[in-house]
Amino acid sequence: MIYLVRYMERPKYKGHLKLLILYLLKEKPQHGYGIMYELETRYGIPTPSPGAIYPILSGLKRNGLIRVAGKGKREKKLYQITDRGKEYLDEHKNELFEVIRMIESFKEFRSLGGNELKEAIKEVFMAIPSLTEEQKKALSDEIEEFTRKIRLIILGGK
Repeated sequence: MIYLVRYMERPKYKGHLKLLILYLLKEKPQHGYGIMYELETRYGIPTPSPGAIYPILSGLKRNGLIRVAGKGKREKKLYQITDRGKEYLDEHKNELFEVIRMIESFKEFRSLGGNELKEAIKEVFMAIPSLTEEQKKALSDEIEEFTRKIRLIILGGK
């Protein structure tokens, strides 16, 4: 989980969101909040803020990749992908599928206990200043053993 969070925080984060938004809009026109909801429910991305999504939508519109298709419920703008947007998506399909693959791995990692691991790591960081040298040594030994076991599992051992 930490890897994906860092991966999605890199400068490419907005580029990845742009691809995911175009991919969602290829399926059907949606309004901004619908896009945010889909990103969270379908891909498990913590709900991006309107401050992150709407500038991306504006940029996509400015570049001719999407257009306003009309207004939906409560006068919300419905965005729709353009032919140029479909071409762009096709040109970047390998990157899109890599992002989706990473997101799917992240979701499965969470189901395997990734959230618990993330919380335990946070607890370790917060506790380090107050740990004794004996506790730090025990923690170091446990981390070393844990990482050894994980590497063995990944390599097909037990």
